[in-house]
Amino acid sequence: MSASLPLWLRLFDGLLVRVALISGGLLLTFMVMLGTANVLVMRKMLSAPIKGAEDLLILSLVLLVAVSIPFGGRTGAHIEIEILESRMSPAFACWSFLILRLVAGALMLLMAWELLAAGGKAVKFGETTQQLLISYQPFYYVLAICTALYALVLLSDIWQLAVTGRIRQIELGATL
Repeated sequence: MSASLPLWLRLFDGLLVRVALISGGLLLTFMVMLGTANVLVMRKMLSAPIKGAEDLLILSLVLLVAVSIPFGGRTGAHIEIEILESRMSPAFACWSFLILRLVAGALMLLMAWELLAAGGKAVKFGETTQQLLISYQPFYYVLAICTALYALVLLSDIWQLAVTGRIRQIELGATL
């Protein structure tokens, strides 16, 4: 990570990297172990699959995707189509990226708000997994938090574009 970035952005990046690596690693380990135990041992060898294993795997995948949204935004993993950038002046490209990130940030905040609202109604409407009846409520909240974090990532991109004219992303493999 570059020392030329402001302290607040380096701290934010450090938080994103640590949360993504730790929680992502733990979730992937859990999913591999549960999937292996359920399919190879319980289902194939003992003919008695673990009840609710699919529910746990699906919810783990939801958490993994949620954590990857803001991290992917700071590493540049999200898809951008820049076919017109080569035909734009550098100033116009900078302003168009800035405006697009402003619109995207507003949409992410709206999405986070709607996820919070859906989380508040999940218990009332009985939104649960099929086998274990785990409520979706906390998962809506995690998705809302991660979507709001992605809005902060877009805000940091806007700040970088406004101040420096370019976005410096997290360099994967760099030490924090």
